Amino acid sequence: MKMEIQEEKKNVLQERTEVRFVAVHEGECTPGRHAVAEELGKKYGVKRELVIIDALESQYGIGKTNGYAKIYDTVAAAKKYEPDYLLKRNGYKEEKAEEEAAE
Repeated sequence: MKMEIQEEKKNVLQERTEVRFVAVHEGECTPGRHAVAEELGKKYGVKRELVIIDALESQYGIGKTNGYAKIYDTVAAAKKYEPDYLLKRNGYKEEKAEEEAAE
């Protein structure tokens, strides 16, 4: 899978970088949210947990997926600004559930 960055914008107030991208995956299956986050993390030199994938839209029969992601400066900023459903989709809620079970 190749990542092509279409647009990149720094959002200082919300402590993140907003990225629109195209993932080219010809001859492969459509990449999952976690695989795309790993790839963006490598590209920007950050940990995977700082990358929140907001939207993925596959183009039928072409092998391309358009997407929108937010790369946060800290995990605390991601938890502060993202809604619960996006945190859960991106793997954050499991940690909280484990903490509550431990208590």
